[in-house]
Amino acid sequence: MHYSPNVQVLNAFVFRPIFIAVAMTLASPSIAADANTAIDLPTVPVTGNPLGVSSDSLVVPVSVLSGRELSLKRESTLGETLNGIPGVSATQFGPNASRPVIRGLDGERVRIMQNGIGILDASSLSFDHAVGIDPLIIEQIDVVRGPAALLYGGSAMGGVVNAIDHRIPKEQLDGVTGRAETRFGGPDNTRNGAAVIDIGNGQFAIHADAYTRETSDLDIPGYAVSRRKSEQLGGPARENRGTLANSSAKGDGGALGAALTFDNGYIGASFSTLSNNYGVVAEEDVRIDMQSDRWDIASEFTDLSGIINRVKFRIAHTDYEHRELEDGEVGTTFKNRGLESSIELGHSTIGQLNGVIGYQFNNTNFEALGDEAFVPGVNTQNHAMYVYEELSIDKHKLTFGGRLGHATVDSKASDNFPSAQKNSFNPNSFALGGLYSIDNNWSLTGNLSHNERAPSYFELYANGAHVATGQFEIGNTDFRKERSKGVDAQLRWKDAKNSFSIGTYYTRFSNFIGLFETGDIEDGLPVAQFRAVPARFKGLEAEAKLSMTDHLNLNLLGDYVHAKDKRNNEYLPRIAPLRVGAGLHYQHNSIGARLDVLKAFGQDRTAENELKTDGYTNVSALVSYKLPTKLNLELFAKANNLLNQEIREHASFLKDISVQGQRSILFGLRGDF
Repeated sequence: MHYSPNVQVLNAFVFRPIFIAVAMTLASPSIAADANTAIDLPTVPVTGNPLGVSSDSLVVPVSVLSGRELSLKRESTLGETLNGIPGVSATQFGPNASRPVIRGLDGERVRIMQNGIGILDASSLSFDHAVGIDPLIIEQIDVVRGPAALLYGGSAMGGVVNAIDHRIPKEQLDGVTGRAETRFGGPDNTRNGAAVIDIGNGQFAIHADAYTRETSDLDIPGYAVSRRKSEQLGGPARENRGTLANSSAKGDGGALGAALTFDNGYIGASFSTLSNNYGVVAEEDVRIDMQSDRWDIASEFTDLSGIINRVKFRIAHTDYEHRELEDGEVGTTFKNRGLESSIELGHSTIGQLNGVIGYQFNNTNFEALGDEAFVPGVNTQNHAMYVYEELSIDKHKLTFGGRLGHATVDSKASDNFPSAQKNSFNPNSFALGGLYSIDNNWSLTGNLSHNERAPSYFELYANGAHVATGQFEIGNTDFRKERSKGVDAQLRWKDAKNSFSIGTYYTRFSNFIGLFETGDIEDGLPVAQFRAVPARFKGLEAEAKLSMTDHLNLNLLGDYVHAKDKRNNEYLPRIAPLRVGAGLHYQHNSIGARLDVLKAFGQDRTAENELKTDGYTNVSALVSYKLPTKLNLELFAKANNLLNQEIREHASFLKDISVQGQRSILFGLRGDF
């Protein structure tokens, strides 16, 4: 695995000893007994509203995973961890690379952030590129469904995923707090562990975390290649029965952070590093060796006097590189280095009006070097001013947001791309929303939005063979801003521990930028060209959490997406099918158990040259036991795909040559103090 010398030293002398330190801490009754010094971190969403309100008061639909629920739901990738939340599916390029798909939209339209700042990796460029965040160290994940471009970036037409890791301490801490977790088993023979520790004296706090992960090739039910794919003219033979070749992975990483904390705010910094070496399922002789280093500085002060009562500042620098190794030799190298920052000012209440104004900036330099460099080097800059305001009217509220942006996407000349080109755009977005409280239990929310997105560098400049997707991709430098208008409505009910919501949305694109096959052949690959077409997305989402008894809960969910190219009235590719699910969750004293069933129906509403996908029923179960010790330790066993079905996600580019894992069981131990 590739490491820079400074990262090798940091791993050897800092991160790995953290596991030993945390294990000693968990084994020490004297420290564990002082658990009242630990921070009880809030589980309310921090994304979707800059004013810090609970999810019941949010106008936009937001899902939150945190604490024990997140710990038990963690998978090896961010996409698979979130897959199954209403409205969220995953690209699933094998078990090691998977981005979330929200309401049928993926790539640049789903903005993935870390602590409110975008991750600067290459995961949106290609489906085989893993996201530069490992779920093992995440403390909370917020998923904002629907257009969230106003506050978090002009590309977030599908939604936002914000991974929160608390690497910069934000709360005053006097004592020691932390968590540790290890797990093994599953269809890929997972062996992983993570440790997090925070130490403070009331004014100064230090954070450290470390993790390691290793998996073998994935065990699968049946063949990797689907029956439909093999029956195509010239289709591949059904080989690799029982194992998904070249799907193993090994990675590790960690972080150090520190902050000065005050009664009304904090200022701090952190450094984090991530390494990941994994097989590319689509190419049996190719592995990706990824390295990402990131520096963060963040500060926030509240309860200030004057018209400006809150100031929030964040900045992050990322140095990302991954090398594609072909039979052990470096073939293509992708680099992305950049800086992103934001400053947000909250104003004191003016009558019943409360809100913020902010400025966002990022500057990234992307390079692709080697035989499979199908995009040139590109410098991308974004500047944006935004405003968000809430007007309270008794128990109701109106919200308004606006964003004015300027983006430049300039390519560089190289051997494969002899001429440099420049493009600039002024994407502007607006939204008007409201929450109407029918009574103490029922409420109704709605949003009207107009969104504009600047085309990404690969949509503009791609021109070459993209082996991972098996296509020769061609961009279009004449693209204009992508524009859409949408409406989103949700009916909610809550009574104590019981809750229910059902929502619907409709989004119309005047020029949806998508990748469409042309029927031509170039370099032995089918040609796919980025084109702008009129498109329509509409769908339904529902979720319920019902308390059946004091110890038994019933969870229900469902979602549906319908997406068409209105130019020729054809379906758009890789749209997840109708899904419904139910789960029974039991918890009494030290014993916990849950049984979950997710039914995905077959998808026969397919794009041209896209194969249909069979439905599946995924049954999973989990049992847990809190050990009778002074320490907060919990053993758990998690079984997946109990029916041993052939599970293929229609949203995946690899659905016909890759399948999810077979029936399996995973064991784990988690603890916090």
